[in-house]
Formats: sequence, structure tokens, C-alpha cells
Amino acid sequence: MLGEDEMIAANRGYWEAVVESHFDSDFYEVDKWLSTGLSMREREEDLLGDLTDKDVVHLQCHFGKDSLSIAAAGARVIGIDYSQTAIEKARELARRVGLFERCSFEICSVEEVAVTFVKDLADLVYLSLGAICWIAKIDSWAKAVDHLLRQGGVLFMHEVHPLAQMVERVDGNWSLSGDYFEKDSPMIDESEGSYVDGSDDLGTFKTYIWNHSIGEIVTALTSRGFVITHLEEHSWTSFLNAEGMTKSTNEHFVQPDGWVQLPLSFTLMATKR
Repeated sequence: MLGEDEMIAANRGYWEAVVESHFDSDFYEVDKWLSTGLSMREREEDLLGDLTDKDVVHLQCHFGKDSLSIAAAGARVIGIDYSQTAIEKARELARRVGLFERCSFEICSVEEVAVTFVKDLADLVYLSLGAICWIAKIDSWAKAVDHLLRQGGVLFMHEVHPLAQMVERVDGNWSLSGDYFEKDSPMIDESEGSYVDGSDDLGTFKTYIWNHSIGEIVTALTSRGFVITHLEEHSWTSFLNAEGMTKSTNEHFVQPDGWVQLPLSFTLMATKR
């Protein structure tokens, strides 16, 4: 088994390699997003309310699409990611849409946030699907969130449910394939390309991900004085979690009738007291 630093370096190499493929993919629909005015997801708009002149930090922002949607809604945004290629693409996209003055992008890992950025920087810390599984220790993530948020600031996260991280469809049924709780040893994935269509020609990557239970996530926050104000588990997610799922009219992937219905994603909001 590699050391943690070596595993994180391997993961970073994966993210460096997939940026261009992701940017051009149907999964991220950049051209559609550009043509419809950089809009945020409707459900997130309803939960977050008016973001005008709010200071926002988007952790693990990839190439910045969600960061720029938040900036277009009136916020001042800093997008953070440890992939230099992703940050360069995000800066390019910010210039292209005319939001470079409202949305900046910085190369930084979550673990380095507390030594890279000043405290009490943000009114809102935002995370979207597929972020925390790349963090070995959920407490290091909670430390970064705590460092960034001002008193009264809000964390918003829509994430893959930890139960969905540990199951797969086998012979028409959900089957356990991993651990629910955080462990020092990660789950290892070795597959071609990435999760977007048409990326198989990128070659094979070995990546390392860590699961974090709902209880571990909540405890990491509440032990630092956060108050959980919203926690909702969803039977849908924003990507094809398993073959046979269907896309609903609101572009969520759902589990068909007849399947055992599992939580596939969750939304959590917490306020720093």
C-alpha cells in the first residue's frame, strides 16, 4: 500500500489528466450552461437565497463552472482546487464569461487551506458532488471549512451519500462493495478514463477514495461548534450511479420502481456559531 501522500499525488495526477475531457463532455454541458446565462441549479438557488455581495469559497472547484454560476448570481467567489490544469481552465473560463474580477481561482489542497488563506474569509463555503471522497480525514476538511467561514457563515454541500459509495449493482440487486465508515486504507479504483462519456482514450488510472459516514461528517462539524440547519437524503443523484437508472424530467438520475431505494446523495447546510 502506498503512503497517504503518494495516494493523494496519484489522485492529483488523475484530476490533472481529465480536465480537458470533462470540459468538452456532455456530462458538464458547458456550452448549454453558457447559452442559458450561467444559471445555478434551481434547487440550490432556493436553499441559498440571495447571494448578492456575499463572499463565497468553493472548495474543490474543478474547472470552475459552479464557482462562476455563483459569481453570476452576484457573489464574490474564490474557487480552490489542487489541480493546476483545472485552475488554469477555470481562469480561462472566467475571462471568457467576463467574471474574472468577481471570481478568482487558486491552487490549494483542502489540507493546506488553513496555512494559505486568512481566517474568516467567507459568508458561504460551497461544495458540490464528488468532493469529500478525495479527502483522507474528514476532520481536516472540517478544519478548512471552520477556518474559512466567518461567525454566522454557512456551509452548503450536496454530496454523494456514503452508502452509495459502498454499493454496486450486481445481477439486478444492490451489493456491498466497500466500507461505510472512514478508514485509513482507502477504496481503490482502477479503470479506464473517468466518469464522463468519451474519456476512455485517456488510459487507465488508479485512484484512491475514502468514505465518510453521515455521522462522521456531522460530528466533524458539530465538534467545531457548527449547528446543522438542513440535512436531507435523496434517492436521486446528478450522475448515472448504476446501469438501469433513469433520468427524470428535472435531470436527476433516479432509481426505477422495483429497485430497493437507497439514498444516493444528500444535502447538508450548517451555520458556524
